[in-house]
Amino acid sequence: MAAQFLNRVGQFGLGVAIVGGVVNSALYNVDGGHRAVIFDRFTGVKNEVTGEGTHFFIPWVQRPIIYDIRSQPRNVPVVTGSKDLQNVNITLRILYRPIPDQLPKIYTILGQDYDERVLPSIAPEVLKAVVAQFDAGELITQREMVSQRVSDELTERAKQFGFILDDISITHLTFGREFTLAVEMKQVAQQEAEKARFVVEKAEQQKLAAIISAEGDATAAGLLAKAFGEAGDGLVELRRIEAAEDIAYQLSRSRGVAYLPGNQNTLLNLPSSLAQ
Repeated sequence: MAAQFLNRVGQFGLGVAIVGGVVNSALYNVDGGHRAVIFDRFTGVKNEVTGEGTHFFIPWVQRPIIYDIRSQPRNVPVVTGSKDLQNVNITLRILYRPIPDQLPKIYTILGQDYDERVLPSIAPEVLKAVVAQFDAGELITQREMVSQRVSDELTERAKQFGFILDDISITHLTFGREFTLAVEMKQVAQQEAEKARFVVEKAEQQKLAAIISAEGDATAAGLLAKAFGEAGDGLVELRRIEAAEDIAYQLSRSRGVAYLPGNQNTLLNLPSSLAQ
C-alpha cells in the first residue's frame, strides 16, 4: 500500500511539474518602460501592442518582441560644409524613443535596431541641409537658431519612421584648421590695431597736456610781470618775508637749533682752551 501511494504521489508530482513547465513556457513579462509586439508564425506581426505585466502566448507558434520605449541618447557626428565653404565638424546629441502604437510597423519595416537604421541616415542629411544655409560666423552667433531649425526638421522626419525625438542639441561645433588660423590672425590684428590706437590717443593726450601746461606757464609769467609792474619791488619783498617766516617756523620745530639775540653780548659756557 505504501509503495503504491508513493508511486501515485510521484506521478502526481511529475504531472504538476510538466504542467507548470508548460504554463511557464507560455508566459512572458513586460517590464516597466517597455512594450511587446507578438509575432505569429501563421498570421505574422499582430497589430496589438502589449503593455506592462505578465502575459500568455502560444509557445512555438508565437514569439514576443520586447521594445524599450524610454528615451535613449545617441550621438551623431557629422562633417559638412557651411555657406562660405568652410569645413564644419558638428556632433548632435539626440534623445529618441519609439511611438508605442507604431511598434508593429517599426518591427515590420525596420526591425529591432531601428535607431541604427534611421538616425545615421536622416540626421546627417538634415544637418547638412541646414548648415549649408549659414556662414561660419553665423553658425557661432546664431547657434540657437541653427539648433532650432535642425530640431524642427529632424523631428518631422523622424515621425515618418514611427519614433519621437524628445531633445536635439548641438554639443560639439568646430571648424577646419585653415578657418581657425584665420580667426586667430584676425584677432591678433584687431588687438594690434587697438594697441596702436591707444598709443596714438596717449600721444595726443600728452601733447594736449604739454600745450595746456605751456599756456598756463605763459599766463602765470604774464601775471607776475604785471604784478611786478604795478607793485614794484614790494611784491618781491613780500615773497622774501613769507619765505623767511616759513624757514623760521621750520627751524623752531628742530631740537638741535638754538637762537642768539642780535646785537647783544651773550656768554656761552665754552671750554677754557677756547676762552683763552
